[in-house]
Amino acid sequence: MTHIRSELAKAIPEMMHNVDRIRNIGIVAHIHHGKTTLSDNLLAAAGMISNDLAGKQLYLNFDEQEQARLLTINNADVTIVHEFNNEQYLINLIDTPGHVDFGGDVTRAMRAVDGAIVVVCAVEGVMAQTETVLRQALREKVKPVLFINKVDRAIKELQLTADALQKRFTTIISEVNELIRRMAPDEFVDEWSVDPRDGSVAFGSGYDNWAISVPYMLKTGVKFPDIIEYVSTGRTKEIAQRAKINDVVFDMVVRHLPSPHVAQKYRIPNIWRGDVGSPIGQAMLNTDASGPTSFMVTDITMDPSAGEIATGRLFSGRIAKGMELSLAGSKVKNRVQHVSLFMGPERLMVDEVTAGNIAAVIGLSDAYAGTTMGTTPDMTPFEEIRHVSEPVVTVAIEPKHMGDLPKLIETMRKIAKEDASLKVEINPETGEHLLSGMGELHLEITQYRIQNDYKVEIQGSKPIVVYRESVKGPGGPFEGKSPNKHNKFYFEVEPLPEPVIQAIKDGEIPQGKSFKDLKALVTKFETLGIERDEGRGLVAVEGTNILFDVTKGIQYLNETMELIIDAFKEAMNRGPLANEKVYGLKARLVDAKLHEDSIHRGPAQTIPAARSGVYGAMVLAGRILLEPFQKVTVNVPQDVLSGATRELQRRRGEILDMTNVGDLQTVVAKIPVAEMFGFASDIRSATAGKVLWSTESMGFEPVPTEMQSGVVAQVRQRRGLKPEPYDAAYYSG
Repeated sequence: MTHIRSELAKAIPEMMHNVDRIRNIGIVAHIHHGKTTLSDNLLAAAGMISNDLAGKQLYLNFDEQEQARLLTINNADVTIVHEFNNEQYLINLIDTPGHVDFGGDVTRAMRAVDGAIVVVCAVEGVMAQTETVLRQALREKVKPVLFINKVDRAIKELQLTADALQKRFTTIISEVNELIRRMAPDEFVDEWSVDPRDGSVAFGSGYDNWAISVPYMLKTGVKFPDIIEYVSTGRTKEIAQRAKINDVVFDMVVRHLPSPHVAQKYRIPNIWRGDVGSPIGQAMLNTDASGPTSFMVTDITMDPSAGEIATGRLFSGRIAKGMELSLAGSKVKNRVQHVSLFMGPERLMVDEVTAGNIAAVIGLSDAYAGTTMGTTPDMTPFEEIRHVSEPVVTVAIEPKHMGDLPKLIETMRKIAKEDASLKVEINPETGEHLLSGMGELHLEITQYRIQNDYKVEIQGSKPIVVYRESVKGPGGPFEGKSPNKHNKFYFEVEPLPEPVIQAIKDGEIPQGKSFKDLKALVTKFETLGIERDEGRGLVAVEGTNILFDVTKGIQYLNETMELIIDAFKEAMNRGPLANEKVYGLKARLVDAKLHEDSIHRGPAQTIPAARSGVYGAMVLAGRILLEPFQKVTVNVPQDVLSGATRELQRRRGEILDMTNVGDLQTVVAKIPVAEMFGFASDIRSATAGKVLWSTESMGFEPVPTEMQSGVVAQVRQRRGLKPEPYDAAYYSG
């Protein structure tokens, strides 16, 4: 704690109670647009680093791998005090990653904050990940403001005049507003558009420590021609004194981003499906520190000395040392050992944290990212945090020394808890463990951490692509028979309409098998192209797949339905083509014949029969394999453009768009993830190193017909199965 000024440490606990003067904000941007550099300058305002080092120290990149790779991998939290109009404000800031592989951290951070500073590079403009992070923010009803960074580069490298600079800014602001109009909640479309005239847009250079906005210009008299003059003549220290980046950006935050008291009134109904009229609902709507405690965990970090630290947003009540918090919806209780605030790599211990703040809590051993903890055990948990993309690359890892197997299993469980974007499958019998992540870099860094942070020597396979299975068209009805031949289930399947898949991804159609408001869901289905009668038969949602029961008056079916749902889940998690997960399938139970004696229709009879019924119908419908795609954006000078496009096309890439700003060419392509391995070194070679690129998930699309059988055989053999998938006759029993 030695770096945290003592007066700051004293001021913060007192300020936490005034929710009108709290701002919870995230900094979001495309990779390398300058988030962490900007954060440095904002930390200098808190006296946590020197002004001379601001912009160069990258204080919030305190992880060893972040420093080595010069990119943000983890969310970093810090609490800052800022004075505005002679009043002090408490700003809880989260610096988020920009690389697509770590987009899950951005999604989780957006649950904890009420406002976001969207950083856009003045030279590169709005990029793929800018759109993604804005979507993540707006989906959580997080209000944006805009900071156009690297203006010094636009002046020095692009040699832009004052007029040309303003045109460039106008283009960026228009593009950001277009995204906001397209993705913002309806009630905020106009209100949340950014406008330089009201100060919701600022311009500057995080590296050179200066910024400007229209209100600041009017207040200080500093104009754009002055900025160009100072930057062109290398007098950046002078402009940094006249136009302080801390003042400009934090003034914008205080003036335009909401306090918890304002934001929770519209955010709570968006992220919590409980009764807002209940005591806990009212406490959250009013940010009531004296009400029941509700704490949403958004991040888990492992501290070698302190153990697990659960960071999250406290929406109501208080958290103090010694309190018992329950896991929502269960009887599990954890006792709070310590409460603190993150100050970058350090933590400031406090006696208690009150509603409206972001807290770091030790002692919540049963918490993980997305958990709801509180003092009301039967509280409805917060909505699941919905990630924009899902794991698409897998590696199989095993310990170099078999004696380390128990330690590896424990380490992987910790890693999965810490990073909710990772998927871990452990097979204690074979010693093979599958680690699935967002991309090559994500898995590379995770393996590095297992070896260096947790001290387990491992060896990993080459990265493997994660596929999905679906069907070409309708199939069935197909009869699935139980082993004793006494029970028969008849299923039909077809592809689920795309709007329904999107509604599932957006959380409008909940996962699981119990639906509180079935009437509303039936109406929703009707608007999305599913008939009302069919919608009423909703039984289960598993991933992006739905099971409907359209049978009429079948005896004993209600008693058997739980087992049918279990069979459906199994089928959706291991498809009949290559044992991959199924994507976008509508399954209909159209008929069933059941034995009158329940002993003859138990799990061992019902589950295989129903599963075979779904599998057989999928075979009749025509099984297809889907592969993940990425949108790749490449920026290169004109003289190496041909080398870049050749490299993209060599990887089954489809060029979607080409634009240019001056000599800089931007190429946007769509490439299968299977072809992206080794891309980093190859694109550098193809362009003599003169390249910047980024990637963004584009979902799944069918594998080309001529390639499917070969890929399926490969996947099946890797899983220890026969190369050829079974035909319909196999499932007919």
